[in-house]
Formats: sequence, structure tokens, C-alpha cells
Amino acid sequence: MDTSDCYILLADLILITHALFVVFVVAGLILILIGGVCSWSWVRNLWFRLSHLIAIGFVVIQSWLGAICPLTIWENALREKAGELGYQDTFISYWLEKLLYYQLPQWVFVVAYSIFGALVLVSWFWVRPRAFRKQD
Repeated sequence: MDTSDCYILLADLILITHALFVVFVVAGLILILIGGVCSWSWVRNLWFRLSHLIAIGFVVIQSWLGAICPLTIWENALREKAGELGYQDTFISYWLEKLLYYQLPQWVFVVAYSIFGALVLVSWFWVRPRAFRKQD
């Protein structure tokens, strides 16, 4: 495995991490809402809920600031080091790129992320997380 293959592998790992982050944020809200209706206790876990709120909060703040996601920056830098111009060489990067990256005006993303973030915040009050418990 030469250096460029290592860069491509690392870029693909970052792309997979990015996709998993998106799945966590989107599926997390869906599961919280379903769990609230079905009385699933695990959706009230404070660590899960805090990490979910922080994740979408990061996305919303980043979109309002017009910042590019650090995962995207790192992935692109690694692909450039490998001599790639885009997502041309690997199956993983091609399909995840099709799912994650799309062309719309920036304001659409700001509005969509803000609405989604507001829904996560509303879910915090509708499906209340349990408080941290003291250890005996």
C-alpha cells in the first residue's frame, strides 16, 4: 500500500464517520420521538440526549456561521494529498458522497438545520431525559 492509498483509506474512513454522524442525528430524533410515544426508557438517557443535542447544535451553529464541516475539510485535504480531485476512485466514497453532498443554496441548509435543531430542542421537553443519578 503506497502513501496515496493510505490517504484515500483515511479519507474514506472520515467519510464513513461523517455518514454515521448524520445517521446518529437524524435517526436519533426519530427514535426519541417514537420512544416517547412507545415509552422506551433508553431514549431518556441523559448522556444520549446531551450528545444528540450537542451534535445538532454544532451543525446548526456551523451553518449559521457559514462554516464548512471539519470532517469535510479533513476528507478533502486527504483526497488532495492522494492526488484526487473528488470522489472518483472508491465505491464507498462515491456512494456516500451521493448521499451526503448535494447542491442547494446555502440558505436552504441553514433553514433545514435550524428547523431540525428546533425539533431536537422540542423533543428535549416532550420526551424529558432522566437526570443523572448519584452513585451509591
